[in-house]
Amino acid sequence: MGSALETLCGQAYGAKQYHMLGVHTQRAMLVLLALTIPLSLIWFYTSDILITLGQQRDISTEAGMFNRWMIPGLFAYGLLQCLNRFLQTQNNVLPMLMSSGVTTLVHVGLCWAFVFGLGLGSKGAALAIGLSNWANVFMLVVYINMSKACAKTWHGLSKEAFNDVLSFTKLAVPSAIMICFEYWSFEMVVLLSGLLPNPQLETSVLSISLNTCWMVYMISVGLGGAISTRVSNELGSGNSKGALLALRVMIVIAISEGTTVGLFTILVRNVWGKLYSNEEQVIKYVANMMPLLALSDFLDGFQCVLSGAARGCGWQNLCAFINLGAYYVVGIPSAILFAFILHIGGMGLWMGIICGLTVQGIALITVNACTDWTQEQFNLAG
Repeated sequence: MGSALETLCGQAYGAKQYHMLGVHTQRAMLVLLALTIPLSLIWFYTSDILITLGQQRDISTEAGMFNRWMIPGLFAYGLLQCLNRFLQTQNNVLPMLMSSGVTTLVHVGLCWAFVFGLGLGSKGAALAIGLSNWANVFMLVVYINMSKACAKTWHGLSKEAFNDVLSFTKLAVPSAIMICFEYWSFEMVVLLSGLLPNPQLETSVLSISLNTCWMVYMISVGLGGAISTRVSNELGSGNSKGALLALRVMIVIAISEGTTVGLFTILVRNVWGKLYSNEEQVIKYVANMMPLLALSDFLDGFQCVLSGAARGCGWQNLCAFINLGAYYVVGIPSAILFAFILHIGGMGLWMGIICGLTVQGIALITVNACTDWTQEQFNLAG
């Protein structure tokens, strides 16, 4: 839901309505904090939910325990999404880079201390993530309140944040649906892997694949955030040609990045599994999965840029329908077909994801190619 700020704050900054960035951000923080309460309840009962869905009890119990210890960090994570968008949409990314760098260093120390030093295991890892998120929030809050760079956009707490909550929610909900439809399809692949023969092996390899995918995806998220900011800023200032030029440049960058990452993924396929496990069966399975991951990483990076441009334009409703069709009409049914009917197993599940990514990419390319950017500028002005 925080991604709605990419549209609201980005366009407000382009239109030089600087004080509205702070108002939009505070409004988002209120909504996200309220949303975190029911999400925390879901996380608290994760074990029961997974067991009800037919997952193995020991795996479900471990996952549920991890989620319970992650709950304090969930509140920080919601605030962090708002603060990051606030700075990102005014092209002030260096503070985020520095705070993230410091947080990473702190996290490594905390993770080692809790997991190994205190022997807390996965509970310690979850606790370390939560504390690291709060540390990141604290650093950004201090920066925003003390930096001259934010003087025009942050005027302290404002009562305006309580106004127009409904209008923010109307954009935030489709923003969340747009992103969740995509994210949940990847997570569903891991859930489905628990229903395959030898679920310990399948869930291990699919979890490694998902973790690898998200790690690479962070590069694409950065590119998507950059184009979202540029497009929203340019449209907000009435420069549709600048928005279109930025999109074309970012597409070239995304293709180059995707090709490079894909080639690297294939080159390290025989050693990547060793970073996660010393089981030979897991290592070989991961090696077989890596070419599929390379293809999905390329497609995911490309669509991430197009989705970022869509958020900059405020097309979240349209993209929610595209993602629904791509992943739940095509992707997940294809995954079930390949894995359970054609008996390709975990690799079949990931092939279904690739089908969904392909449909999503084709749809987003079509939407962007058919867009009259000058009219889009006038629509925003209207």
